[in-house]
Amino acid sequence: MKRIYLSVTLLFTMSMSCLAFAGPPAPKSEAQIDRSAMRQMVHQSIKKFKIAEDVSLEDAIDSMKLRANMLNFKMVADLPLSEQVKAMGEKANYMRILAFCDALIAKKMVEFDPIFAGFLPCRIAVIQDNQGQGWIVTMNMDMMLNAVDLPPKLQPLAKQVRDTIYSIVDAGVNGDL
Repeated sequence: MKRIYLSVTLLFTMSMSCLAFAGPPAPKSEAQIDRSAMRQMVHQSIKKFKIAEDVSLEDAIDSMKLRANMLNFKMVADLPLSEQVKAMGEKANYMRILAFCDALIAKKMVEFDPIFAGFLPCRIAVIQDNQGQGWIVTMNMDMMLNAVDLPPKLQPLAKQVRDTIYSIVDAGVNGDL
């Protein structure tokens, strides 16, 4: 846990350093600077992909499920959040969260450091914005890999998870059935 904390601390410090070299800033309080850096870190920790215009949201989801199955990644959750919101009497743009996992890799990562349990399973959101455009949103797996000091035996497994999740996302973006 200390390794991850140190990595996140280093990332935060680097972000703060970049802000310091950005030129003469307008006077801001320390709290404003901290919030700005934190906001930037959150945005960098997520990747957002535009779904191709000729791909429906359902086709994107079907494509991701098929790709995950082909790559031996189990879909362990399917949360139709917009349907739940509608059932509660409110309008909602399409919002559905799919969760994928390789249980054996997850086990090894959590045994190495329990903090990884907070990132499990890998989530991929399929959403529709107010203009009707579909998007796929997931964690920036590259940032995660670079922020954590993994032992050599876990590095290939972490890269496999990254590559698999990005392949699943790519299938959804392009409707590769």
